[in-house]
Amino acid sequence: MKKTIFLLLFICCSYFGVSKVIESKDLIPEDAIRMRVIPNSNDTKDQDIKYKVKEKLEKDVFLSLRDVKGVEQARKQIQKNLPLFEQNISDVLEKENYTLGYQIHFGMNYFPEKTYKGITYKEGEYESLVVTLGEGKGDNWWCVLFPPLCLIEAEESDEVEYKLWVEEFIDKYM
Repeated sequence: MKKTIFLLLFICCSYFGVSKVIESKDLIPEDAIRMRVIPNSNDTKDQDIKYKVKEKLEKDVFLSLRDVKGVEQARKQIQKNLPLFEQNISDVLEKENYTLGYQIHFGMNYFPEKTYKGITYKEGEYESLVVTLGEGKGDNWWCVLFPPLCLIEAEESDEVEYKLWVEEFIDKYM
């Protein structure tokens, strides 16, 4: 009985100790550059357009930053390529017959607090590339573009297969 209580206490302490480390760990570097796309609304059509703009912007940013070595060089590349980003966003919106307009801004932009996969990202002003579609009142998409924490997806093909080690182990030995 004592062993069982000790084991349960140990598991609980371990769990809470690990979760505290994960919560307090700074997952996004201080000098990171974020990217955010804010749709007009949460309407299905507006959300669909948000994802189309996001996909095009991700590819453009990936291509412009793939050989960049530091944050200063990343800033220069983003600034240099803003006209290309704007033109390609305009092309996507024109193709979708989207007439509400958009704004693009690179610099310090406000991000609200967000909890994702159990981690809370604090609100604040962050260096970022932000595209606001229409009134910008919908649920946004954001990621860290430098260092390229989200741009790896832009490089991968659609044929990526994710597997769990536990699932492979069970399939192999059970």
